[in-house]
Amino acid sequence: MAERKAARTKPPSLYQVVLLNDDYTPMEFVVMVLQQFFQRDLNTATHIMLKIHHEGRGVCGVYPKDIAATKVELVLAAARRDGHPLQCIMEAA
Repeated sequence: MAERKAARTKPPSLYQVVLLNDDYTPMEFVVMVLQQFFQRDLNTATHIMLKIHHEGRGVCGVYPKDIAATKVELVLAAARRDGHPLQCIMEAA
């Protein structure tokens, strides 16, 4: 009985939070966002920022849907508050 129930219960879907490159948002702001909202250390945040800069996008982290959506909203609010056009999206992982 316990085995059947376990088979029916699937883990929550995960979503990756992605930052998109633009020509206006300062690199320092992107690094700060990665440190503040995704708990990345300076080296990791810089590495992700350079990936975004060179490849056009970079994954900040993978989270359950509600947490990913909240992080997207927090990043967009911070970017707008500071006058940056930074885009942050979530995609199924």
